[in-house]
Amino acid sequence: MNIPETVLFATITAFAYFSVLFVVAIIIKDNSILDIAWGPSFIVVSWVVLIINADFGARQLLVAALVTVWGLRLGIRIFRRNKGRGEDPRYVKFREEWGEWFVLRGYFQLFLFQGFILMLNVTPVLLIMSGIRETLVWSDYIGLAIWVIGFLFETIGDHQLDTFLKDPANRGTIIDRGLWQYTRHPNYFGEATMWWGIFVIALNQPWGWIGVIGPLVITGMLLFVSGIPMTEKLMEKTPGWDEYKRTTSVFIPWFKKRARGT
Repeated sequence: MNIPETVLFATITAFAYFSVLFVVAIIIKDNSILDIAWGPSFIVVSWVVLIINADFGARQLLVAALVTVWGLRLGIRIFRRNKGRGEDPRYVKFREEWGEWFVLRGYFQLFLFQGFILMLNVTPVLLIMSGIRETLVWSDYIGLAIWVIGFLFETIGDHQLDTFLKDPANRGTIIDRGLWQYTRHPNYFGEATMWWGIFVIALNQPWGWIGVIGPLVITGMLLFVSGIPMTEKLMEKTPGWDEYKRTTSVFIPWFKKRARGT
């Protein structure tokens, strides 16, 4: 299957996925399932186009496995985090602000917009799935190594954060240990790094360089839109935040700056 056909089937799949998800959200009156279903949406799209292409090359199976591991871990973590908490305050606020237009705006601005972002993020995967079937080469292993580094940063960073938050003694304080002493957002850094790894694997395919759209979009979203800006806004009033922000790299891991007075 060529690239345009692969993109077409991926788009149809994404549209159907988020449309069904929207109906479920209306029935249960909880749009938080959008967050839970974000990671799994990549799994569904990746495997649909892989199966439709009906030729399971080593590179295609590798990337499908990487996306599956990432998507399942993310979906399960958010499900556990949200369980029993009701609808996320962000969506509650949208209900209040949008009023009678909430259903219509929710469908287009939340669900279908997520589908649009998904299609941009998954670009390198689609190029791989529609590309040449061959044995893995050295650049595939470089991409895999980059992905593993990202996965470790995201997984370990999330685990350290969850452990920190479970301790009542840490309430109202800043986590500045483990990976969090080198970057204020090791989990976000890890997520972006994984997609840069998949992009490196896509470079082995025809037109693979176009796959840079994926990691650029997800990195941009994390740095400037829904990731770091929203998280740091919530932390602004936490004691010690200003000093932590001054001494710790925002994204790329690096050694801490000296604290004032030292």
